[in-house]
Formats: sequence, structure tokens, C-alpha cells
Amino acid sequence: MKYFSLQNKQHIVSFEEAVVQGLAPDKGLYFPERIPAFDKAFLDDIVNKDDLDIAYAAIQPFVGDEIPAAVLKQIIADTLSFPFPLVNVEDNIYSLELFHGPTLAFKDVGARFMAGCLGYFRRNDSRPVTVLVATSGDTGGAVAAGFYNVPGVRVVILYPSGKVSTLQEKQLTTLNGNITALEIAGTFDDCQRMVKTAFLDAELQAHCLLTSANSINVARWLPQMFYYLLAYKQLMAKHRDVVFSVPSGNFGNICAGMMAAAMGLPVKHFVASTNVNDTVPRFMQTGAYTPGKATATLSNAMDVADPSNFVRILELFANSLPALKEKLTSMSFGDADTVTTMEQVWREHQYMLDPHGAVGYLGLKKYLSAAGPVANTAGVFLETAHPVKFADTAPVSLQDKIVTPERVQSLYDLEKQSVELPAEYNALKQWLTAN
Repeated sequence: MKYFSLQNKQHIVSFEEAVVQGLAPDKGLYFPERIPAFDKAFLDDIVNKDDLDIAYAAIQPFVGDEIPAAVLKQIIADTLSFPFPLVNVEDNIYSLELFHGPTLAFKDVGARFMAGCLGYFRRNDSRPVTVLVATSGDTGGAVAAGFYNVPGVRVVILYPSGKVSTLQEKQLTTLNGNITALEIAGTFDDCQRMVKTAFLDAELQAHCLLTSANSINVARWLPQMFYYLLAYKQLMAKHRDVVFSVPSGNFGNICAGMMAAAMGLPVKHFVASTNVNDTVPRFMQTGAYTPGKATATLSNAMDVADPSNFVRILELFANSLPALKEKLTSMSFGDADTVTTMEQVWREHQYMLDPHGAVGYLGLKKYLSAAGPVANTAGVFLETAHPVKFADTAPVSLQDKIVTPERVQSLYDLEKQSVELPAEYNALKQWLTAN
């Protein structure tokens, strides 16, 4: 499989080049030159397939022969070493729990898969590579854990000071070793802008080899297809149709789901549920893409005003808004609705939502209410992080009911280690050059 830049379709690279570069030299995101199709017999019999075989069938066409089958299967096995349960919350409404990995967030999948791919590609290269990543919350911890002590790789994580939860910050600032956290006096969009600028800086690139582990990287973005396939496998015996509601920030997760659908996975509809950072919901209504400044919310991992991956979604639909509307609805919700929903779902169903899952639940319920009842349709919202990651900002009425897994208790006792920087690219460049 080859990949082209969405800024210049004549710029074509291999899967390895796309993974190592992260972002094209022209600042474009890489996109596969063709969309493979699932075999119908494979989908019809998916309930009898092993999870690892399902994931391999999904990702192998995008990797091609650049990673041997045995190596790729081992990378997938390492990636999917924890469960992805589908929990029935209420009639025909399910939570797809993606927080059972090492950092309690859905981004463990993409981070582990990319770490495996990059480790293979760098196996014979003595030059160190710097994984430069911006995080709005969960990406940083997942990338830190995925790349921890990977030979020849150092990880530099930019995160917005005061805008991630206590546990999120502990996860990305306490590993040390080959992991460095840069605490930026700004927003996630500032962090993302600084990272993108670094990839366009020829002088910096000559000094150190950079790659990205944000969902702009194809090896972080594409394995997120696994969630939707594994959910479909679990639902197939009970339901004819499925609607996925995805809490969306940088739009990589939902874009991966829509790629799986483009390959033939039978998904009736997608809902991109956002917080008040509503650039995409407004675009879907008006056709005008006008990002503002990011606003801090309880669902902090979605505090993104200019989502990078939305351009990939547009490419999937040949930049046709009418075609996109046939498959995607997007809507936004504020913190007040988020809190009310978390309390209501606990009270009525004894199910604990995190703020992001609550936004996903709200979008799903609103879409299904407007669409009207349809027999044999399942609604699935993605629970992208364990509620404990947001225990310090959860509604007071719920805080003492949130269960803290034993494996994260010790994190609270570790000392945070970060480097404070202003939200200015030159400060980042000077630090990277000096270190």
C-alpha cells in the first residue's frame, strides 16, 4: 500500500515512510492510495473469527509486505492483549469499553501498534528517533507507556498546563527514562501547532529525526478500526443494524470507524459527539469550516478546536458534504448536560460514565430519538477512558462511587517531572536542539 499527502496527491510514500515521517513535508496528512474491501464471506462469518484474525484482516492491506506476516501478527497480539467488552447499559444501548489497557484509555491500541511498527522499522538503524507528540489528555500517557524503553526511541510529549486531569498528568510525567513531558503554557491547539511546525522545520529535521505519535500518524490512526470490528462481532447475533456514537476531539477514532465502514463493515450511521468545541457540528450545518480557540471543558481530551483528522473524513467522501451527511451526524453538548447525564445514567442504570463517554451517550440518544424507533438497531457509544481518570472533576455526587483500579493507585504517590515552556515554537526548537 502506498500513501499520498492530502496536500499534494503527487507526493507518494510507502507505509514505512508514512509511519516514520508522521506528517508529509508539505504539512499534509497521509492517506492510503486505495481503500481495500472486506470479503463478504469474512464479514458474514465474523462471529466465528478470532479477534486477532479479524484485526489482521483489517490492517494487513494497509501494511502490505513491509512487515512480515509473523511480525505483524505479533504486533497485533501485543496490541490487543486486553479486552474490549460491550456492556448493555439499557435496552438496545451499549457501551463499548475501550479503557481496559495499561493506561485506561482507548489510545493504548494505536500507541502500542505504532510502537511495534516503529520498533520493527528502526531495528537496523542506529540513528535515534524522537517521537514528538501533542496531547489533550490520554494520548500522552498511552504513547509514553507504548514506547517506554523502546531502544533508539525517545518520546517528547507536549501537554497544556492545567488542562489535563491529575491522573492523566501523572501517567505522562512519571515514567521518566526515555520519556520527557513538556508542560506548555497554552491550549492543546497550541501544542499541536508547535508539533506540526517542528515537522516542517528543515533545520531541526537535520539536527534530529522526528516522527509523530498523534493520530495524524497512519500507524496510530488505522488500528482504531479494530474497535468497530470487534463490537460488530459481539452484536451480530442480536442486531441487524448498528449506530456508533463517538466522543470526538481530533476525530481520528471516528475516522478509523468510517474507514472500516468504507471497507464494507455494515454500520448504519455514525454520530460525532463533541463538547462545546463544535467546529465540526457547525460545519455540518453550514458548510463553513471556521475553527475558533479551544475552550476548556470537563471532557478535556476533546478540547480541540481544529481537529486534524477531519480532512481525512472529507477525503473518504470525496469532499462532498451531502454524501458525508448520509453517513455522519455531529452535535455538541456542554458541561451541564454532561454532568446531568453522568448522574442520571448512574442513578437509573448503575453505570459509571466518564465525561467523554457521557458526551457520546448524549449524542447517541439524541440521534436515535430524532431517527425514531427501528427494530433490531443497536446504539453503541464509546467509553474512551476509565472514569477514575477524571475523578477529580467528576460530579461530587459520584466521586465516592468511582472505583480506582489497584494498578493506578501507586501513580498518585509518584513525583511529577516536567519541563515548563511557553506556547512558542522557538522555545520548543531550542529545547529539542539543546537536548
